[in-house]
Amino acid sequence: MTTGGTTNRGKYETRLDPALWAYIDSVNAWYPPEIIGLPIDKQRDVYDRMCRAFHQGRPAGVKASDGLVAASGHGIPIRHYQLAGKAARAMVLYFHGGGFILGGLDSHDDICAEICSGTGFDVLSVDYRLAPEHVHPAAFDDAMAAFAWAVASDLPLVLCGESAGGNLAAAVAQATRRHIRTAIGQVLIYPGLGGDESAGSYVEHAEAPLLSVGDIAFYCDVRSTKKQSPDDPSFSPLRDSDSCGLPPTVIITAECDPLSSDGETYRDRIVSAGGKAWWHEEKRLVHSFLRARTTVPAAAEAFARIITAVAVLGRGEWPYL
Repeated sequence: MTTGGTTNRGKYETRLDPALWAYIDSVNAWYPPEIIGLPIDKQRDVYDRMCRAFHQGRPAGVKASDGLVAASGHGIPIRHYQLAGKAARAMVLYFHGGGFILGGLDSHDDICAEICSGTGFDVLSVDYRLAPEHVHPAAFDDAMAAFAWAVASDLPLVLCGESAGGNLAAAVAQATRRHIRTAIGQVLIYPGLGGDESAGSYVEHAEAPLLSVGDIAFYCDVRSTKKQSPDDPSFSPLRDSDSCGLPPTVIITAECDPLSSDGETYRDRIVSAGGKAWWHEEKRLVHSFLRARTTVPAAAEAFARIITAVAVLGRGEWPYL
């Protein structure tokens, strides 16, 4: 859901620092809020151009190869990142953001490469099917197929996703928690998990820069079938009545983001069920801050925390007390 938003600074004028505003203005220059009214293919063209403009390149030593995961009736494009000359201790299964309608292997290429470089782990990025051509559960089904492929590698697996990808990672964690092979951890970055839209950050930050509740409703509607049940946990992970057996979980959200409360609620559910979960709200940041990691110090610090979380979980450790 790394799109849209509002050009009216309102209460955020002084709440966000100038470097972050420069990033927000740059995003809105490439991908203005009103673009949400254009046909999806036009939105994708503009979004892809924006992603290319923000691309930071891959760190030295990271190599990537593309392939396909066989699924029912189609192949799922994947990109496998590896650190040259180093045997990985774990694999990260990464699901990109984009509101379930945007993005792919290229849109988050540098982010995946940096996770690989920062952890030494293999990273597998998944180009799941997008709406509206493929409504729910197409993306979830592709995520599950990618999970099955990844666990066959015999490397310990960490699920990771941002925004819409965080939704998919959480849904996969819930669907596979009782499998013989399951993830040893998950890191969710400002995920949309289907929380209570009448309270918390959904109200406090309903018109936050780069993501509004109106944007969220649009993406949800495009992704849905005509008879989509809001209680389907593979669609909205927070609608699952059972939070037992989930892997150790780290959730990183942005303070000025309507989705932030989803992270807190998800943390509380896992802990109440006897699991391990840690939620951290990054103060004075907004949705999509990963792309600001090279220009905004607070975003750089947040990304460093994400890298650390992936590395720690991949080693089977839990220092979050």
